[in-house]
Amino acid sequence: MVKLTAELIEQSAQYTNPVRDREIDLRGKDQFDTIDLTDNDIRKLDGFPLLKRLKSLLVNNNRVVRISDGLEECLPNLESLILTNNNMQELGDLDALSTVKSLRYLSLLRNPVTSKKNYRLYVIHKVPQIRVLDFQRIKQKEREAAAKMFKGKKGQALAQEMGKRSKTFVPGEKLPEAKKPTGPSKEDIALIKTAIANAKTLEEVERLNQMLKTGQIPGRELKRLRGDVVEEEEEMEVNGT
Repeated sequence: MVKLTAELIEQSAQYTNPVRDREIDLRGKDQFDTIDLTDNDIRKLDGFPLLKRLKSLLVNNNRVVRISDGLEECLPNLESLILTNNNMQELGDLDALSTVKSLRYLSLLRNPVTSKKNYRLYVIHKVPQIRVLDFQRIKQKEREAAAKMFKGKKGQALAQEMGKRSKTFVPGEKLPEAKKPTGPSKEDIALIKTAIANAKTLEEVERLNQMLKTGQIPGRELKRLRGDVVEEEEEMEVNGT
């Protein structure tokens, strides 16, 4: 077994990754059957090098909220994953474990997800290869109940409904794309400025200036400024009558 100790950190390569986090490189250390990462403030389970020998991973007392997809590619022989006392929230967050075919023992004790309705049946359905869940052996009756619950189209729909994922952001993940601006376009602003320059009353200037400040330009106002035909009812609204 190896534990993430001060000595191991000192001996391992360290650098600043693209998101400016300090990262430790444990690549090339495929010589352990068990790795203990307890008490290390880990938030996402990913970034492992290829560790063919590793069978047990202990990640107790961290802050794990996410398990990356493709974990089996890095840990092809992982049999035991202990995630006791972490922060897994939603049942769908556990779906990534379905592809870790070697997994036999899984602990999620003291994670919020364990309080979800039919938690054990969902995990048994999604990760059928496990034999022991939260240190309790999975019984045949539970497997039968899970098969019945998620059978057919209704069962698939139920699994999809239950399997939502959390939206928690984890440092290092891709940031969501910025929303496109919804304010007035450059052309609309130019129209307003032209209208201000040609305004004949102070009230008209103030009204148009307010539109520029707030970015709220009514569609009917844009029609009028562009010279489009404005319905009589809309024209009355513009003029405040």
